[in-house]
Amino acid sequence: MLRPSWRRASVAGQPCTHRAGTRYCGAMDALACFSTCPDAAAAERIARTLVEERLAACVNLLPQVRSVYRWEGEVAVDDEVLLMIKTTSARLPALRTRLQALHPYDVPELIALPVAGGLPAYLQWIADATGARQG
Repeated sequence: MLRPSWRRASVAGQPCTHRAGTRYCGAMDALACFSTCPDAAAAERIARTLVEERLAACVNLLPQVRSVYRWEGEVAVDDEVLLMIKTTSARLPALRTRLQALHPYDVPELIALPVAGGLPAYLQWIADATGARQG
């Protein structure tokens, strides 16, 4: 169970703090990242690798996403699988590098958005599952 002072830090959106030899990562440290894949097999392979390598705590695979985009001067429409990747700002550089190596697209999508808030225990789980916790 998280200490009450940690809950206040998360609600206030404070970055990671140190308490009694542990590191608590609040909302400002958590990221929700998005990437699209051409099919379920590529999406699952990438998701599994990111979680196994502790670059992501969790990856949700959202099938049947229709994307409309401009590529090489033409408007294209494709069915894709959207990855919603939960990680921390500390793991983003390694996640970015690994995603580029794993992804079949020439220019893979990776958009990282800061998490403005959430349940403190879930935010801590993201930090723990990605190896962001020290102590």
